[in-house]
Amino acid sequence: MTSLEKPNILNNIEEIKNKINTATKEANRLAKDVSLVTVSKTHDVETITEALEIGCRVFGENRVQEAQSKWIELRSKFPDVELHLIGPLQTNKIKEAVALFDVIETLDRPKLAAKLAQEMNKTGRCPDCYIQINTGEEPQKAGISPVLADEFIKTCREEYKLPIKGLMCIPPVDEPSSPHFALLREIAKRNNISVLSMGMSADFETAVHLGATHVRVGSAIFGQRKKALPSF
Repeated sequence: MTSLEKPNILNNIEEIKNKINTATKEANRLAKDVSLVTVSKTHDVETITEALEIGCRVFGENRVQEAQSKWIELRSKFPDVELHLIGPLQTNKIKEAVALFDVIETLDRPKLAAKLAQEMNKTGRCPDCYIQINTGEEPQKAGISPVLADEFIKTCREEYKLPIKGLMCIPPVDEPSSPHFALLREIAKRNNISVLSMGMSADFETAVHLGATHVRVGSAIFGQRKKALPSF
């Protein structure tokens, strides 16, 4: 597909779902146990509406402000959407994030946990929380270190009383994904966590084989993300 061609969103989604179905069968799992998180970051309301009209209902956004600009309007028409925050959350955006998102996938530090708990207690709105694990221990990437994961999970549950439902990871781009997915699965298993958000456009089938319950797919649905035009 060239940059001038419009992606066939319907065909792309059907192809991804077929691949998920095949991967679940190979892994002796049920396809219904894997949710497709349609990553709509950087895409406009018109493009997202096409995916909504096809039947997609779980979406992922990276930035709180961008999500607000699109989803307040979209949710008035599609109130059954489940919206995931899949990008880093700054503490000064917690109020807006708790109000807008159903799932926050990027809980990664004690200060954020404390602020989330404070806002949830204040408002009574409690989005599910996934803890982001930095499986590659990359200094430039968000996420709690694997060696600190067990203690952090315990703190979030017992001290902050947060609704910890899952774990999330983004493997290093220059390494095979499988060891990172396997590591996330082991951390989840020993902490009695059943939800695993792992796998993106290039490796979601591998993630399904290794236990993913949520796969985050954007470019394989919408094509390459739009880049900002240079200023002249």
